[in-house]
Amino acid sequence: MPEETRRSAHLDPRSPYVLDTRELGRRPGSMRRVSRSVPAPAHLGVDVLGVPEGSALGLDLRLESVVEGVLVSGTVSATVTGECVRCLDPVSRHLEVGVQELWTHQGRDAGRPASAGEEAEETDELPRLDGDLLDLEPVLRDAVVLALPLQPLCRDDCPGLCSECGARLADDPGHQHDAVDPRWAALEQLPRRTDGS
Repeated sequence: MPEETRRSAHLDPRSPYVLDTRELGRRPGSMRRVSRSVPAPAHLGVDVLGVPEGSALGLDLRLESVVEGVLVSGTVSATVTGECVRCLDPVSRHLEVGVQELWTHQGRDAGRPASAGEEAEETDELPRLDGDLLDLEPVLRDAVVLALPLQPLCRDDCPGLCSECGARLADDPGHQHDAVDPRWAALEQLPRRTDGS
């Protein structure tokens, strides 16, 4: 996770990805559910497949106060679009992926003191609450991008395109080209004898 994400300074509470945990307090065991639809951020995907910017991301989350901070778990769902890597046809499918992340309190003052090594380790791995606010966007981005196939297909048995002419092989299953061995190509240029000798 990038350093600037972990140490985000003063989140904007109006952002659709920022959640306010104030009503949970710092009472371990208190919990609330959040279900909402938020617009997808830009560049949520890989080169050939992703969630279109501004399309709906469905969030169904549970926020739970724990000693260390706030544990968020649940699912994010979206429609991903792109193109098949074999035939370049459009691909669109529903994606639902689980998310789980712990945001720690600033200074860990809600729980037992951590040893120096433990504090350094947690600082490197876990995002921190900004007051009572937490930013979901990096976690949502990681969950969605990691769940996407690197080579999306329109169907598992997609034959792709002809490497010679680019024809769609699904439209013409018997498609083929008469290949001439390049070592014999020069002979093709010679005039053919028609006198029967």
